[in-house]
Amino acid sequence: MQKEKILEVNYYEDSCLFELKNENISYIMSILENQQLGHLYFGKQINCSGLLKQSLQHRERGVQSCVFEGDITFSLEDTPRVYPEYGTTDYRHPAYQIKNKDGNTISHLVYKSHKIFDGKPNLMGLPATYVRDDTEAKTLEITLEDTYLSLETILKFTIFRDYDAITRSVEFRNHGDELTILNAQSTCIDFSDADYVMYHLDGAWARERHITKRKLVHGMQSIESTYGASSAFHNPFLALAREEATEVQGEVFGFNLIYSGSFLASVEVNAFDLTRVCMGINPFDFAWQLEKEGSFQTPEVVMVYSDSGFNEMSHTYHSLYRNNLARGEWKDQTTPIYLNNWEATYFNFNEEKLVALAKEARALGIEMLVLDDGWFGNRNDDTTSLGDWYENKEKLPNGLHGLAKKINSLGLSFGLWVEPEMVNKDSKLYHEHPEWVIQVPGQHMSHGRNQYVLDLSNPEVVDYLYLQLVSILSSANITYIKWDMNRTMTEIGSSYLKKENQKEATHRYILGLYNLLERLTTRFPKVLFESCASGGNRFDGGMLYYMPQAWTSDNTDAVERLNVQYGTSFVYPLRSMASYISPSPNHQQGRSTNIRMRAEVAYFGTFGFGLDITKLSDEEKEIAKEVIEEAKRNRRLIQYGDFYRLESPFQSNYVSWLCTNQSKTEVILGYYKILSKANPGSRRIKLRGLMEDKEYLCEETNEIYSGNQLMYFGFILPMEEVKEGDFISHIYHFHEVSSISKAGKNI
Repeated sequence: MQKEKILEVNYYEDSCLFELKNENISYIMSILENQQLGHLYFGKQINCSGLLKQSLQHRERGVQSCVFEGDITFSLEDTPRVYPEYGTTDYRHPAYQIKNKDGNTISHLVYKSHKIFDGKPNLMGLPATYVRDDTEAKTLEITLEDTYLSLETILKFTIFRDYDAITRSVEFRNHGDELTILNAQSTCIDFSDADYVMYHLDGAWARERHITKRKLVHGMQSIESTYGASSAFHNPFLALAREEATEVQGEVFGFNLIYSGSFLASVEVNAFDLTRVCMGINPFDFAWQLEKEGSFQTPEVVMVYSDSGFNEMSHTYHSLYRNNLARGEWKDQTTPIYLNNWEATYFNFNEEKLVALAKEARALGIEMLVLDDGWFGNRNDDTTSLGDWYENKEKLPNGLHGLAKKINSLGLSFGLWVEPEMVNKDSKLYHEHPEWVIQVPGQHMSHGRNQYVLDLSNPEVVDYLYLQLVSILSSANITYIKWDMNRTMTEIGSSYLKKENQKEATHRYILGLYNLLERLTTRFPKVLFESCASGGNRFDGGMLYYMPQAWTSDNTDAVERLNVQYGTSFVYPLRSMASYISPSPNHQQGRSTNIRMRAEVAYFGTFGFGLDITKLSDEEKEIAKEVIEEAKRNRRLIQYGDFYRLESPFQSNYVSWLCTNQSKTEVILGYYKILSKANPGSRRIKLRGLMEDKEYLCEETNEIYSGNQLMYFGFILPMEEVKEGDFISHIYHFHEVSSISKAGKNI
């Protein structure tokens, strides 16, 4: 009989301790002498008895501010805390800040009550992880109160049974006079030392989510977005790792915000080497008017602990997000192999050309045609028609319905590109509703790509877009939507909001976007939605909640994609990474790579084509057929298997990674060489995630290897493949075989 997994949330009244624990991790807090919350521990599961006396030892310092008059030992300056304020003997950056009717920002939240229950509640109006039944998680809600302000703050903690993860969020409830929230972080956690390296994912357009690391130093170190989107510059993720941590060993603490707007993730080390991590909505240019009996809910942070390095942290995020964040009918389905017409035609297409592409696609084994930008209004370039969501009958005389019918008759499904959040000045929508654009009256309006951002803080705008998109999706057999967003916010202001609410605009925009997506994905559950934002400008868990995949980067160069996909995999599952083969030389990078390498990089995500397949040579078409069959064969293994990073493009000329299925009986290994070397030696790759006592047949070498040989001795690459030129890739398949002795076949 299988042992039941540990999943507990406990309150020990004698010591005032809260404990959350599952099979592997513990999270422990206490009620301090001043009735505020102290943080004690987050990490590998431990026994919490006696922990309070060991960890919170107050002491006198030469000069310090103290909580209680006459007690010169208890200061919040060196006390690890759970949700700290500023100005009450703790001089570190706070987790929240409230401006009251007196004009000051002093508050004092103390313990009031708590409740423990099975399951996990939804967050009102916000995406968050969820459970399918109440046995999968337990939740602790601790209510703090400031009686002077008549403010209640509910700290929400959920621990999962099957994942080494804890989620945190905060809800503010105002029972008194109007308050102004100036800062409302979703999580704050204080570590007892500063011996960590901070890892995060940064970059820019066309080079998103590169891995960056830096040793913690005294003071503040942070990443943030002020763009109104989570941004390509910094992803809302950071990790603290011990200096010796690798992919397979060492302590790692991961933090990921489930939010698509401007965010802040900060790490502060004080003079006593206490490390404070905070993460949430960026308080820069933010303020929220909290009216009497009003409430405010922060987004959710997912905190992951691993004592086995970064790969184990990633496995937790991948499994949790595939199973308990992404939703809908497509979350468990593999993606169809598609052809996107953009880099084949740009704006220059008509129905005849699209049908010709579809016929070629069918011959190669492609399963879906996606019509990109240029099908609506008078859209022949990027200066016009965003907002005018009706078919261009000059290009599509039979409309979307007629085109989809012809595509379907060829055996392909049909998908469509939209960019609903934007508008061009040269459009009917802008002429009718110029006030619907994010702007500050009287101030200059900056543009990006000749377009402007619609004000989704205005419910009327959200309703309008909903009706437009319902009309489009109801007009034809559309089974896929690529939802784009090609510029971030400037001159942020809303004609809809009152002057005292202007600093709420960016967050209300995101709430409006989530509302729109919730309504559309509920109305059209069979449509596969893919998010896009100039490539990876809004690749985050908030969008993943509504759309199970996102366009990973506009840069489709195979070599740069190794960096982008490797870094993205730190947090997000391969199922979420949309990818395809594009023309060579690459349009973004100018580099030439062979079609097989482009395919074998794009395999490790979703898979498709974004080039003019009618111009492929006969040899390239045969290769295309081969790689399509290969993609179909491996897509479930790749999109839903366990992913292991083996060699990093940020550290080596070589890159390798692999996926195993859940039973570890099937393995696919990807190997990539960027530049060739003169007179190279042999290369060995140590695999991971196999069963040590089983044997595996490699299809490409027709040799049998034991699992422990492949993991500890390594797989020796065929020498002829080591000596090949620049930009080379190879895929190797391994299958578990019976344990019958095969003497002479082992290495």
